[in-house]
Amino acid sequence: MLIILVFQYFIHQPKKVFSFLLAWIDSVLMGLCWSNRIKSYTCSNTGLSSKCGSRDWKTSSSSSSKVLIVSVPQTPKSEGEILQSSNLKTFTFSELKTATRNFRPDSVLGEGGFGSVFKVWVDEHSLAATRPGTGMVIAVKRLNQVGFQGHREWLAEINYLGQFQHPNLVKLIGYCLEDDHRLLVYEFMPRGSMENHLFRRGSHIQPLSWKIRMKVALGAARGLAFLHSAEAKVIYRDFKTSNILLDSNYSAKLSDFGLARDGPTGDNSHVSTRVMGTHGYAAPEYLATALELYFWKCYPVNGL
Repeated sequence: MLIILVFQYFIHQPKKVFSFLLAWIDSVLMGLCWSNRIKSYTCSNTGLSSKCGSRDWKTSSSSSSKVLIVSVPQTPKSEGEILQSSNLKTFTFSELKTATRNFRPDSVLGEGGFGSVFKVWVDEHSLAATRPGTGMVIAVKRLNQVGFQGHREWLAEINYLGQFQHPNLVKLIGYCLEDDHRLLVYEFMPRGSMENHLFRRGSHIQPLSWKIRMKVALGAARGLAFLHSAEAKVIYRDFKTSNILLDSNYSAKLSDFGLARDGPTGDNSHVSTRVMGTHGYAAPEYLATALELYFWKCYPVNGL
């Protein structure tokens, strides 16, 4: 009887079960931060600079993907510094207006606090607008000037996704900053968000097998583990199923870095901040104290 009740809970509460899986896998992967901390401490105290010296960037490869880690300056950067340091293409508003066919409603992929996201066809090499069905597909996000998010969130997205490349982070291709227009250009994620699959939003969306759900949970946790690593030191602050996007192979990629911020520096074990993100997904202790407790796992003070 107990097994039947548990099975029914899994069927009728997929959102809660999936959130539990994400939290559990993240806690397991975050244990790697302890080993990184110990390694860093050993290197700094043994004088083995030839083996443990720091670099501005690292590249690690696997059978199918590469990770580019760029050191992030810990001092606040100005808008000009952020835009100049990013390896992104700069689009004009006219180019994106043409590509979206004047932001036609029938090309909208979805809407959020930032604004609307449009499906766009462009040339694979020049990224110039092409007719639908020709070239490759990208996603264009346009800031809603009367929405809840604004220029600060737009700039944060460029600051982080313009520096990091990881298989489990969505790729930012470019941006547009012209007069009052703020737009972002991303790779297209054909499977949409995990939230849509959990709640089957759309007649074409089929339920996911548990094998695929575990693959998505692992991919999302790897993205978080990378952000929480000693090299990146980024607090994501908006981890939820609607921000987990899926490519054609159901590989998960974290998106929407508008609320992200730098992690603690020096001897600090945490940072104080106003509560951000979505209620129901944020840790209760974070909501109660406004402390980013995730980083106590990666950056303990005096071994605590």
